[in-house]
Amino acid sequence: MSDASMSDASAADTGAAAVVTPAAGPGGPYKAVIIGTGFSGLGMAIGLKKAGVHDFVILEKADEVGGTWRENTYPGCACDIMSLLYSYSFEPKNDWSRMFPKQGELLRYIKDIVDKYELAQHIRFRTEVTAAEYDDATDTWQLSIEGAGAEPGEIVRGRALAAGMGPLHQPNVPDLPGLASFEGRTFHSAEWDHSYDLTGKRVAVIGTGASAIQFVPQIAKRAGSLTVFQRTPPWIMPKPDRKVTGLEKALFRRVPGFQRGYRNGIYLVQESFVLGFKNPKLLKAASSIAQWHLARQVPDPELRRKLTPDYTMGCKRTLVSSDYYPALMRPDVELTTEGIAEVREHSIVTRDGREHEVDAIIFGTGFHVTDAFEDARIVGRNGLKIQDAWKDGIEAHLGVAVKGFPNLFLLLGPNSGLGHNSMIFIIEAQVRYVLQCLAMLDAAGGARISVKPSVQDRFNDWVQRRSQGAVWVAGGCDSWYLDRNGVNRAAWPASTVAYWLRTRRLDPRDFQVEGRDEAAVPVS
Repeated sequence: MSDASMSDASAADTGAAAVVTPAAGPGGPYKAVIIGTGFSGLGMAIGLKKAGVHDFVILEKADEVGGTWRENTYPGCACDIMSLLYSYSFEPKNDWSRMFPKQGELLRYIKDIVDKYELAQHIRFRTEVTAAEYDDATDTWQLSIEGAGAEPGEIVRGRALAAGMGPLHQPNVPDLPGLASFEGRTFHSAEWDHSYDLTGKRVAVIGTGASAIQFVPQIAKRAGSLTVFQRTPPWIMPKPDRKVTGLEKALFRRVPGFQRGYRNGIYLVQESFVLGFKNPKLLKAASSIAQWHLARQVPDPELRRKLTPDYTMGCKRTLVSSDYYPALMRPDVELTTEGIAEVREHSIVTRDGREHEVDAIIFGTGFHVTDAFEDARIVGRNGLKIQDAWKDGIEAHLGVAVKGFPNLFLLLGPNSGLGHNSMIFIIEAQVRYVLQCLAMLDAAGGARISVKPSVQDRFNDWVQRRSQGAVWVAGGCDSWYLDRNGVNRAAWPASTVAYWLRTRRLDPRDFQVEGRDEAAVPVS
């Protein structure tokens, strides 16, 4: 079954009863508290509204919505999944300007969604959650908040907590020797300093991931010189980007099913790559295209050698770009692979002893993923800290529910990430699953719902068995999919169809529903 038809079904058929809950009274708990206003948090809010639940609040640390598409404003920022697929299945947009949407257009789409579903009234901006603790006495989540939108010492209470912060929101800046002594400008790509004019400057870019290959071609046009410090070359496929034609837009508007069929086709092409994750031999055709792309755009044999990956395609996220390689061919751009030994006041020294004079350092070094919760203050039942629950590595049932943390639901949690398809597909499946959990809790008249430890353990045993021999683990690279022990903690190790099937209908036997007296409540 195609992405559109599956996710359309997930939006229309939540499996949750339409229970309307009155708004929380003064100091009373909300039915649900949502953290974040990216695609995950807003998708959860829309799901609640469609299920008849209006007693919820969304806490947002920034002053506008958008999540990653608000925070990432670097030059050239765009999605690497086609626009017709990277959007809610229940809210198709028939006037996308390009096949691959740029940041501004995606942010506008998100804001339009907020307006259509009247979500602004539920959002508290400039309100950052600093701690979340489950109160056993009242069976509520107590969220400590701060910021311009919060009162000093204010606590927000909710019966359920949906964490929609996203897996890629904490910038990772490497601890380079001497970095604190650098007297020029430094910033991460997700915290772009637009006040700093790069024109004529000697610029260093550290990292060659998904963000860097987008902004390097843009800043190369302005910088006086640009040095790209590469640790590992990415696999890069040509980017088939173009404007969406007027004819296509007209067909999307006027021909029933045409846009859905277009979306389905994109989905099937993307989904085909999953076959190679377990059997890398099947990726030979794709890697041949990537090698042809490199050879065609980089005639210099020495530069081409530096840009040729020595690991199996798919081990890291495969990137798409048609202007990154040409940017590296410019006479004022240099690619260095020697590794950084130290940073000095006005330079970067590589391990071969060479000193590179620079005015600014831009980090394209990705985000904290598997270690994102190391400093988080999240406390579950009986005082269980998330760090103790995850002392052996982050894990959750279906990336959503964590044993020992009742009424807590992660969106895009552990092992629900993709390296080949649209994350919005996963978000919609998870929202439907969470709504079924809440409906089951209401139907049983319980106070808390928790995944059974044996169920979570069994699921994660399956994840790790499925990951053995897969390209992320056996592909010969280090990536953000793996924790410091080389264990897959981020990637979903199967097809999106498999994920859809697992979350399509909640199995009541997987969860324990309890009342205030701590006695189990029958749910079947």
